[in-house]
Amino acid sequence: MKSKLSNYSVLVSLIFLLTIACTKTQKDPLSDEGFVEIFNGKNWDGWHLKLKNGDEEMAKKVYAIEDGMVHVFKDMPDSLNLNTGENETHGLFYTNKKYSKYILRFEYKWGTKITNNFDKWQYDAGCYYHVFDDKIWPKGIEYQIRYNHITNRNHTGDFWAANTTLHWTATEDGKTFQLPKVGGKDMGEKKNELYGIANPTYNALNDKWNQCEIIVMGDAYTIHKLNGEIVNMATNLSVSEGIIGFQSETAEIYYRNIKIKEFEKIIPMKEFIE
Repeated sequence: MKSKLSNYSVLVSLIFLLTIACTKTQKDPLSDEGFVEIFNGKNWDGWHLKLKNGDEEMAKKVYAIEDGMVHVFKDMPDSLNLNTGENETHGLFYTNKKYSKYILRFEYKWGTKITNNFDKWQYDAGCYYHVFDDKIWPKGIEYQIRYNHITNRNHTGDFWAANTTLHWTATEDGKTFQLPKVGGKDMGEKKNELYGIANPTYNALNDKWNQCEIIVMGDAYTIHKLNGEIVNMATNLSVSEGIIGFQSETAEIYYRNIKIKEFEKIIPMKEFIE
């Protein structure tokens, strides 16, 4: 009898500790606990690939899996369709699952090859989320990944709100994002391209990785971070969920460590910006 009571006490204690651990993870959104890999580094389980030209076999070459990473344009020639207007290898690799309230983390770095309409957009790629139409180009919200080597300006973290709207705050001139608590002005409902802060910390053509983070809570708000810094933010999104996709566009790029932490309820924005 004593042995049964002892086992019961151990079981109750374990359940109690697990409950505390789960509660703590939910209450501490900044914790590294709770993240799961959504790209396994080996195959495309849980994902689908799309190119502008619809060629499924070519898509497997554009999105090569190498050493646990996605190496975009690894098996494609340099300067493919460069500045011809064809842009047939524009595309994305998409999750099959929809997501709504989460933190998405991933890393990227640029390669050396250039392709497609590089003359217009330079080093350009991106991460789309809340995608509700996965055509090329999709309908959803983009976390822009871009570097303009001509002006030496980084655009990673810019918004591209494609067939979507959001509320945005910016500097007095309305050109770049600024947090409300440091003087950002409400620009109301916006769409299309919206620039992040002017001088973020970034790695461009130096073979070093950038850490990216998207914090999105349904249609309440979204926060873009780059290398630990908030670079853009918006509220009142016109979409509340969707699939996630990573682009191939104008230059060779590597993606790795794609992971997500989902939430059942909306976490107040102040948890992330104070």
